[in-house]
Amino acid sequence: MEYSPEEIMQYVEEEDVKFIRLAFRDAFGIQKNISVMPGELQKALFDGIPINARDIAGFEGSVYTNLFLKPDLETLAVLPWRSESGKVVRLFCDVFTPKNQPFEADTRIILKKAVKAAEQKGIIFRFGSEAEFYLFLKDEEGRPTRIPYDQAGYMDIAPLDRGENVRREICLTMEEMGLRPVRSHHERGPGQNEIDFHHGKPVKAADQMTTFKMIVSTVADRSGLYADFSPMPLRDQAGNGYHIDICATDSQGKDICNEVSAGIMDKIRDITLFLNPSEDSYTRFGMATAPDRADWSSDGNSELFYISRYKDIFRTELRSPDASSNPYLVYALLIYAGLEGVERSLPLPKEMDESSAFLPRSFKEARKAALASEFIKEHVPEEIINRYCK
Repeated sequence: MEYSPEEIMQYVEEEDVKFIRLAFRDAFGIQKNISVMPGELQKALFDGIPINARDIAGFEGSVYTNLFLKPDLETLAVLPWRSESGKVVRLFCDVFTPKNQPFEADTRIILKKAVKAAEQKGIIFRFGSEAEFYLFLKDEEGRPTRIPYDQAGYMDIAPLDRGENVRREICLTMEEMGLRPVRSHHERGPGQNEIDFHHGKPVKAADQMTTFKMIVSTVADRSGLYADFSPMPLRDQAGNGYHIDICATDSQGKDICNEVSAGIMDKIRDITLFLNPSEDSYTRFGMATAPDRADWSSDGNSELFYISRYKDIFRTELRSPDASSNPYLVYALLIYAGLEGVERSLPLPKEMDESSAFLPRSFKEARKAALASEFIKEHVPEEIINRYCK
């Protein structure tokens, strides 16, 4: 919902809000925040709150020592696990320079530019998320262990599935914060879970994914557990995927899923470093349940792309990313790649074609592909590329 600054300040006063969390993200999508008291809210809304740029991953190259957080007023949300007396609210922020210019290495700004580029061509994108995570026990000191919360398997039920109550609490908390969960279940690995939620416009979808990871981590912690989204929490078990549903239509409302998918396939090697940014991402590629090549299918047999149709609406499910990625940067690159597919009228290759390109097999190979890519140089700031390629 869109609010005016005056409405935000009135809400804070009337609802006994004591802390306002101004949330932003680093180059890798890791959420950061600074909390301000209600007396500082007007300054935050109109002038922004300064942060030390040099201490944030991906911001080190800024010519400015300080950057400024400016809240997006549509993102106001109450943190429901905090006390009703003296509420805590969160606002996502964009990062600006002291000259009041958007900071180009802020990945939320990068995504907004991609959305604008698509809208100028009359193309609307929407993204949905299917995220997997493990739940682990903690030791007596509250430190995470590698002991799974249960030994259940794919879609098992209680009592084998001990995560049922945790998933329910996560879903209810998601609803309180404006997200729409659609399904949840136990995944293949012991202690592994999946929760899916509805499509949204790109920036909102990235905000929701960031919020989702915070909710999962918080609910798990309050349950005495540790939530792990990393690609390979257990070496001998299934890795964690982050399946992304993509819907795209042109200015006449016509579905352009095939062209967008073809564009993404054409650029998949270039962008894999940002979809899969850790060494363990490529260990996951070696598992039977993860993709290793750029192919597609309409029957679910491909581990990279699955294109389906429901009531004349097509969607692409991209299965290669993992949740160690930054959703803002990932969605921006998917938009730009999809736009190229549309502009060049790229066709999808034959299903399961033997000539389909293999995904990078290692972090080193993915880094090499990204550094050699003119597409990446065009759409990703140098500071971000350097941070990922270290």
